[in-house]
Amino acid sequence: MSPLSPPGTHTATPSGAPIAPLRVALIGWGAIARRFVELLAERNGQRVTICAVCLPAGVPAEDIPHGASVVTEPAGLATARPEIVIEMAGRGAVAQWGEAALTHARAFVAASTSAFTDDALLARLVKTAEDQGSQLVIPPGAVGGIGALVSASALALDEVCHSIVKPPGAWRGTAAETLVDLGALTEATAFFNGTAREAAQQYPQNANVTIITALAGVGLDQTRVMMVADPATTRNQHIIHASGDFGVLDFTIQARPLASNPKSSEMTALGLVRFVENRFRPLVR
Repeated sequence: MSPLSPPGTHTATPSGAPIAPLRVALIGWGAIARRFVELLAERNGQRVTICAVCLPAGVPAEDIPHGASVVTEPAGLATARPEIVIEMAGRGAVAQWGEAALTHARAFVAASTSAFTDDALLARLVKTAEDQGSQLVIPPGAVGGIGALVSASALALDEVCHSIVKPPGAWRGTAAETLVDLGALTEATAFFNGTAREAAQQYPQNANVTIITALAGVGLDQTRVMMVADPATTRNQHIIHASGDFGVLDFTIQARPLASNPKSSEMTALGLVRFVENRFRPLVR
């Protein structure tokens, strides 16, 4: 893994004026966090500093980025002084770290959006962001084209549907194993049809992204979700359909699974990289 800029280093503008690296704190150090750091280092090694990695007390801090401190309590973010805090540790971490992140940083990016099946938590974090002048950010996750749905929602939406199609192996360790024989499937088989709230509650690792779609459009209880195990695919597919006063929107993403975690997509890490890069790019896209 290429090192990111260590604390205290600076790049410079063409005029020679120093630019301090963007300070980013990570909550969690799993497959997505590691891939995110790897991609950032390859693309922007001198523009970003991982200033802290937030982990539960007692968890080994192995191979964390050079110069990053280990923070075990939310109050420790005050000392780390991040500009952005990115959560990639599971929905329990959103509740644990969210208010401190919004207090001590300009932005808190919550990747584990299944946490927002708890309406009270979402309202509390939005209120904290408002009070602190910071931002709670819902990243695009595995659905990179979600901006189109956000724009469409400025007018009335009639329906939003989100289908998730993954290889059977990506559903192992979930409730899908009690509904279908994942090892014996010979064709695509739907095993869930419900709302985004239900999907994210029952399948938080696989259907986390449906909350992103729901918050972009018609809400958790109006967004329809279907989940499918397909032995013929090797990709994690997300198929979005929406209709309303704007017209009709249909798009499909076939994302490569992370090699270290087939439940997650490469697009999840890439979307977080894009968010961070847009904080210092002269051209935002």
